[in-house]
Amino acid sequence: MFDTALLLGAAFVAGALNAVAGGGSFLTLPALVFTGVPPVVANATGTVALLPGYLAGAWGFREDTAPPPGLSMRRLLVLSVLGGAAGALLLLVTPEATFRRVVPWLLLAATALFAFGPKLRQALSGGTPSTARATAGLLAVAAYGGYFNGGLGILLLALFGLLGQTHLHAMNGLKNLVSAVLTGIAVALYAAGGVVLWPQALLMMVAATAGGYAGARVARRIPAAWLRWGIVATGLVMAALFFWRQ
Repeated sequence: MFDTALLLGAAFVAGALNAVAGGGSFLTLPALVFTGVPPVVANATGTVALLPGYLAGAWGFREDTAPPPGLSMRRLLVLSVLGGAAGALLLLVTPEATFRRVVPWLLLAATALFAFGPKLRQALSGGTPSTARATAGLLAVAAYGGYFNGGLGILLLALFGLLGQTHLHAMNGLKNLVSAVLTGIAVALYAAGGVVLWPQALLMMVAATAGGYAGARVARRIPAAWLRWGIVATGLVMAALFFWRQ
């Protein structure tokens, strides 16, 4: 009963976080690992659980969603599929011990990129981003998302900021859409590879969906600065916990 309550609570808050600004896997991955699930399987299972939440979050931000400069919506969706597939295939061939070692570094890197995203954008901005730069950036982040869902939303928000998008709610809507697309193809490959615990995944899906829609609607009334630093704090805490476990 405690494990069930923990997974449901983590999935609900994770769905809300993903809809708001990303970082939901900072909660689902540790919750699954705490209940005894190996890290690679926990990563895949948590990704499956958050897929409906991404869809619900995208619907919640449907009025605001818009692509960043340098990318059309069609190109954005194609790159999401290609990158997500590449990352998922890489996860399936990664040894468990290797993945366990890189998890805290991935969490820390994602958090740092999100925290310093605005400053990076100012430093790198030089007019309208080229299509090539936007394409390469999205393909790389999509591959990361297919490999390790933790911090995916944070990286997407940082990327959209670097590409010149400034409206946070438009960024959030697009983030949820891209996350849903690349996670969908990754989930199909995880399932084919046999690394998904379906009882836990289906249980968490329900809570993540409710959290995703609720978070999207509530987030539109919360100051952007509060959202940003709340996610940064979550990422730092979870990275520290994984370093401590090692």
